[in-house]
Amino acid sequence: MTGTGPGGPLPTAAALLAALDATWPPAARHRCGPFVLREGRGGGKRVSAATLEAADFAPADIDAAEAAMAALGQAPLFMLRPDSHPADAALDAALAARGHRLVDPVVGYGAPVAAWAGSVPPPVSAFWIWPPLRVMEEVWDAAGIGPARRAVMDRVPGPHTSILARSADRVAGAAFVALDGPVAMLHALEVLPHYRRQGSAVNMLRVAGRWAQDNGATVVSAMVAAANGPARALYASLGMQNVGNYHYRAPRP
Repeated sequence: MTGTGPGGPLPTAAALLAALDATWPPAARHRCGPFVLREGRGGGKRVSAATLEAADFAPADIDAAEAAMAALGQAPLFMLRPDSHPADAALDAALAARGHRLVDPVVGYGAPVAAWAGSVPPPVSAFWIWPPLRVMEEVWDAAGIGPARRAVMDRVPGPHTSILARSADRVAGAAFVALDGPVAMLHALEVLPHYRRQGSAVNMLRVAGRWAQDNGATVVSAMVAAANGPARALYASLGMQNVGNYHYRAPRP
């Protein structure tokens, strides 16, 4: 499940993506030839994309997958994972040749759990709680993580919790973390605008790391949009390394 980096165990690209699927699950999965289609029900790209789960495919398979996604009420969307699924390189090229546009490249980060759990944040600056408080839902609402995306959290079958951040006796941020075996995956980390760059994100990561460690995780991980420079800098500052990437392709409007 994991590899080894300079500071200890790291998730492999395959383990990272398996943890992503387990800790941010779709409402349903449907087989369509060599593809698995995810039924997202408004939960976002990660739970609404099709992936190639075979060594080969035919052009007709792409047509069938796109028709099946449309039948689910979803815009056709494919997730490409060339770091862990070699056949995805051919699919990526085939979709590009069809004119499908590149969408949202994502960088996967991983580190030993001690990278987040190595120090204790100030008292009451962050703590874990489940189910999330209404004030946490308001933080997520402000960031565009509405009820349909929060419903994904409720579907997670394994250990999971939410993290609340406080600053000056006020709610400052919220996050969600869940386990897939030894891998703890962070999702939905959001800090309210007027509390950013004041340590709330780091405090949440520290608490998430301690929760993950207490629940048997050996590595922590997060997926970040490649264009999100501040988040990537934050994870790098905590010793996290790029261990895998993915992106999407979708037909042009």
